Amino acid sequence: MATARGPAYLLTLGRWRRGLGIALAALVPGVSQVDNKSDFLGRGPIAGTPVLVDAAQLLLLESSMPNMEKQVQALTNYLWSRHLPVEPEELQRRAVHLEKKFLWKNADSCQMEKLCGEVLHALRRTTYHWQELSYNEGLSLVYMAARLDGGFAAVSRIQARLPDFQPQTLMDFGSGTGSVTWAAHSTWGQSLQEYMCVDSSAAMLELAEKLLKGGSGSGMPYVPGVFFRQFLPVSPKVQFDVVVSAFSLSELPSKANHTDVVQTLWRKTGHFLILVENGTKAGHSLLMDARDLVLNGKEKSPLDPRPGFVFAPCPHELPCPQLTASKPLACSFSQAYHPIPFSWNKKPKEEKFSMVILARGSPEEANRWPRITQPVLKRPRHVHCHLCCPDGHMQHAVITARRHGRDLYRCARVSSWGDRLPVITPSELPPSPAQDPPES
Repeated sequence: MATARGPAYLLTLGRWRRGLGIALAALVPGVSQVDNKSDFLGRGPIAGTPVLVDAAQLLLLESSMPNMEKQVQALTNYLWSRHLPVEPEELQRRAVHLEKKFLWKNADSCQMEKLCGEVLHALRRTTYHWQELSYNEGLSLVYMAARLDGGFAAVSRIQARLPDFQPQTLMDFGSGTGSVTWAAHSTWGQSLQEYMCVDSSAAMLELAEKLLKGGSGSGMPYVPGVFFRQFLPVSPKVQFDVVVSAFSLSELPSKANHTDVVQTLWRKTGHFLILVENGTKAGHSLLMDARDLVLNGKEKSPLDPRPGFVFAPCPHELPCPQLTASKPLACSFSQAYHPIPFSWNKKPKEEKFSMVILARGSPEEANRWPRITQPVLKRPRHVHCHLCCPDGHMQHAVITARRHGRDLYRCARVSSWGDRLPVITPSELPPSPAQDPPES
């Protein structure tokens, strides 16, 4: 295992403008230059558990639903183009704006009636109409065919950065087809004793249970200790080592519902709260709102007063620089996976997702290394890395062996989108004796 052998430096440019200052960051000594597995993000294409794949194929074969491929494509397109619900306050603001736009002085009743019609027509034309999906037996099966493999790939990529962390209990809110249970079992199966799957759809819970039993309604489940329920546990004393919500917050109809659910999930969290959504601006914005809600929450549980901090992927608790930029972008990651080989679904795919992992305790427990937020561009004798840094800013680093040393260059070259780059920012560096002010 190669390690740092001397001072190596990273030249980073905060923005591509001439005349800006240069910041130096030192490579962390003693860190492997070729191994970045000590992270919440994994590598390589992911394939579903053979038992899960066989069960999904069996259920789809037995269903004999017509036009399944078209239904899968339609649902996939709908889910990825979905926006957040428009809040009543926003609707009112738009209505007032349109009234001022169309309004003229001394309008009579007939003109006012025409004005109201124009305002309503403009609102219908310009406002996104969010609809709640009701997952009956048929739609649940379509969802399984459309999202089981991609959802499994996303949550499977989230692995424990703490080798000694051995959770015993897990709760999955909006559990759907149960992909979180399968992924958690493959990661922590030796220690997990209880899986609580919560979903409002009885049809979806029944489908998830069938998948656990190999596609049948009888037999022993492949994963032991799994419990299903349609409502969150009421007792404030019930906590779980890991709480997960994957692609579920976006199914809630309002911001008030988001707030209530996130606060409830945080109260249920003993160690880690893992939130995952589609890698779109809507999905990322939803996660950042949840992140801020936990970090700024004034509600302190008498049963667990420990504060929360961001464990991954953000290296800070500051506002997301991707969303505060002049052109907001989603902070997302990509995971290659082998899809379930349905007749229309045989080519390798990529799952693009956003996530945030919140933990109880002190931020000092987190390792604040910059996170690579875009694919690493490897060019002859130099590497481009886009980094989210601990100071809350995005930086574009162009790394060469000549300028920054062979260790850091090799480290950047073998890193991937989503990895952490083991460098210390200038504010974290100890003062150099040569730069100490002279004693008076």
